[in-house]
Amino acid sequence: MVIQWYGHSCFKITSGELILVIDPYAKEIGLTPPRFRSDIALVTHGHYDHSNTDALAGEPFLISGPGEYEAKGVGIQGIDSYHDNAQGKERGRNTIYRITMENITLLHLGDFGENEMRDETLEEAGDVDILMIPVGGKYTIDAAAAAKVVKQIEPRIVIPMHYKIPGLTLPLETVDSFLKETGAGKIEPQEKLTLRKKDLSEGEKTRVILLTPAR
Repeated sequence: MVIQWYGHSCFKITSGELILVIDPYAKEIGLTPPRFRSDIALVTHGHYDHSNTDALAGEPFLISGPGEYEAKGVGIQGIDSYHDNAQGKERGRNTIYRITMENITLLHLGDFGENEMRDETLEEAGDVDILMIPVGGKYTIDAAAAAKVVKQIEPRIVIPMHYKIPGLTLPLETVDSFLKETGAGKIEPQEKLTLRKKDLSEGEKTRVILLTPAR
């Protein structure tokens, strides 16, 4: 499995010939929209910075809400959550995606805005190998809340997303506060994350991995 981050909340996950994309964004956020071919596209909510599936090449199988799905051999569970800490009254709902590929479980939180994860959401999330979590605040949880959610979930690997990077016009915080909150210290970003199930040890301490935006 190869995981690439295209900035904001957009990830490209490749397994053999299969390509899955999460939350492709529109050019209005200041970044160049992803235009690669994809087989499966997941959208956490309908805002323009997460739902620009028209820019993608090919005709991906589109999933845009809670429920149980299986597409091209990939198991996907959409988990209902809120975009804010007021039960959706400010920004509406958000779908968390639990993805099972190559016997690896990934959890993408989308624009999760609740100050902590509810017990029922934690139960649906289950055991998580790789967590993709927003940390930039403003429209989602901030660094401190994200660090608490990481402790709740206890993933083997956490990849921060939805934070300020060069070119992004949205008023988000940088990743620095999250690294401080989690005690991760200075981390050298890498272009992509390549791993197999055997690379993930049971009971290992959570590792924070930074990815540089792909082009």
